[in-house]
Amino acid sequence: MSSLAAAPPMSHAVRQQYLELRANVHRKLLARLNLEALAQADRARAEAEIRTLLGQLLAEETIPISLSERDTLFGEVIDDVFGLGPLEPLLRDPAVSDILVNTHQHVFVERGGVLERASASFQDDRHLLRVIDRIVSRIGRRIDESSPMVDARLADGSRVNAVIPPLAVDGPLLSIRRFPAERLKAEDLVTRRSLTQPMLDFLACCVRARLNCLISGGTGAGKTTLLNVLSGFISNRERIVTIEDAAELQLRQEHVARLETRPPNIEGKGAIRQRQLVINALRMRPDRIVVGEVRGEEALDMLQAMNTGHDGSLTTVHANSPRDALARIETMVAMGATNLPERAIRQQIASAIQVVVQQSRLSDGSRRVTSVSEIVGMEGDVITMQEIFLFEKLGVTQEGKVIGRFRATGVRPKCGERLRASGIHLPAEMFEGVAEVR
Repeated sequence: MSSLAAAPPMSHAVRQQYLELRANVHRKLLARLNLEALAQADRARAEAEIRTLLGQLLAEETIPISLSERDTLFGEVIDDVFGLGPLEPLLRDPAVSDILVNTHQHVFVERGGVLERASASFQDDRHLLRVIDRIVSRIGRRIDESSPMVDARLADGSRVNAVIPPLAVDGPLLSIRRFPAERLKAEDLVTRRSLTQPMLDFLACCVRARLNCLISGGTGAGKTTLLNVLSGFISNRERIVTIEDAAELQLRQEHVARLETRPPNIEGKGAIRQRQLVINALRMRPDRIVVGEVRGEEALDMLQAMNTGHDGSLTTVHANSPRDALARIETMVAMGATNLPERAIRQQIASAIQVVVQQSRLSDGSRRVTSVSEIVGMEGDVITMQEIFLFEKLGVTQEGKVIGRFRATGVRPKCGERLRASGIHLPAEMFEGVAEVR
């Protein structure tokens, strides 16, 4: 038998000993190290100091530790000093789209649209609080008992929300929404069966012909991803102004002016809201205005812009259906103009928005464009819509995968006249046919 035969697998009891040893040594290391001072020091010198101290602590332990375990422990400490501790391996995993920390003991991640428990954990609430404080202090914010809730952003653009006691009852809470380094392209959405090629072609033509489009969907449904894709069909010769609460859009055109809201300072002053940015954007000579998400009284100014020469604007809204999306827009307009009659608000909506796209996240975690609808006017006090494309859910497999089909309704869009006026001619067969999705 060869002397290089593989070692037998580690028993559960021995594995537990190793985990306890690592936790014990890790705790002693963090207690002896001045993390703040090390983080400011030269990285090479800090790593040498940590490795020396690690060797001393391991020599004091009775249980031997392998070289690979020693390297893993060293890496964890380096992550604590220079990064976000136990979250660093998750942030390096491109498959992770969300990281959700429910107190120091429970960390969950989303991969492929499915939530699962992660093996990472923090030592205690103080450890988690130290990581949260490091995130917010890097962008000049603070979080403490007087200001226990904060929104922030990581260096890679990931969106962060943190809540600490007394608002968080059981301990600090941290949510990180990650964005891929390489954004999805239009063909990627077709490959992933988020929509069909005729649906994509129709939406691309609507953007090129400067129709105003509203993307509707729930949290995590993929609204921002779809908005990014559709914005890619805007000409490079146009000036685009983007307005967001947290900068997420990744437009590739040359002429883009990006605006972002600002929260109030410690004294509760200095906040800049989306409505102020929308009003200011009108003074910036935009060809297109792209609002990351309409969520308040800025909806009125957005509609006014769409109705007064800023055609081809794009925005998103949280809603469960195209009809709900219009109702939400109506409510938000009423927040900004309490004396405006209901019928007048609906007329503004019907004349400003031409296309409503519904994006949904299904039970298996997949994201689909479930409806493409056109606003055709008003009948009495009701905004009338017609559906051009839809996704029909037919069932679920034993593995939990959703079975369905994309279907064109056969309705010829009224906006076809405007498309033809822009030199775009759509084939009649685009609005016919069925595509199965399994």
